Amino acid sequence: MKNIFISGIIPEIAFKKLSEKHNVKINRTGKSLSKEELIDGIKGQDALLCILSDKIDREVIESNPNLRIIANYGAGFDNIDLAAARENGIIVTNTPIVSTVSTAELTFALILGITRRISEGERIMRSDGFSGWAPMFHLGTELKSKKIGIIGMGNIGKNVAKIANGFQMEVLYFNRSRMSEFEEKEYSTKYRSLEDLMKESDIVTLHLSYHKSLHHFIGEEQFKLMKKSSYLINAARGPLVDEKALLKSLKSKDIAGAALDVFEFEPKLTKGLELLDNVLLTPHIGNATIEARTEMSSLAAENILDALEGLTPKNIVRVG
Repeated sequence: MKNIFISGIIPEIAFKKLSEKHNVKINRTGKSLSKEELIDGIKGQDALLCILSDKIDREVIESNPNLRIIANYGAGFDNIDLAAARENGIIVTNTPIVSTVSTAELTFALILGITRRISEGERIMRSDGFSGWAPMFHLGTELKSKKIGIIGMGNIGKNVAKIANGFQMEVLYFNRSRMSEFEEKEYSTKYRSLEDLMKESDIVTLHLSYHKSLHHFIGEEQFKLMKKSSYLINAARGPLVDEKALLKSLKSKDIAGAALDVFEFEPKLTKGLELLDNVLLTPHIGNATIEARTEMSSLAAENILDALEGLTPKNIVRVG
């Protein structure tokens, strides 16, 4: 039997699967662990199942030379020093794909929320500010015939395109590599350069994995290209967006609004964003559905079981 440390509370299916064959220790405090606590937690362990908010840096990794796998509970992996893991012969896995539907659905919840000013309306109702229906009261904008620009056409981006088609939107996309003509027809989408996408789109939505090279991928230059009537949606990774530049653009009404589920300095918010009515904020809940989180737990456990049995896990992270 091997020893496995789970750094936080996740759906119980992971514990059930892993404990059938191995010794499993779990941090059940409900609190994020400090670096020292992580190092102590993985002492003598063969595998670590960590959550996305855990910072697994070189010091943590090199504290246990016997560690064989780090299974990240999340589609992302920018919380792990991949180079250090590779140098120490440690497999790193994530839980992609299972978040696809939930994150795409949340993206459209954000789009509808910001374009129809739903959170503003809800605040009015809770503050007794509604005095009755009026022709020009609380106007939003329809999605039909609007252009949505999807940046990052992976599984989530493709699902967003499918939903957008259902809303009768015109779908544009920018990706590192262009899709085949067949795929473009399948998702009823048209390729654009990043510059043209920013200029043409009524809604720009981000669906990129984060890498240091993509830090502030969207900043002042890109905001200046956008229409004054357009919206930015980020349910991908916070550091993709320069939030200070975003705040400036929102205050000056260079763009109409933004809806954010992730933040540059998460869990902290760039001061001032919370004061603006043309901003919709949610606390990183892109894949926060019972279905997605349960499947993520199961997949993370399967990755560990495969690695400890000498098999190749399905979801090895191969970049970094």
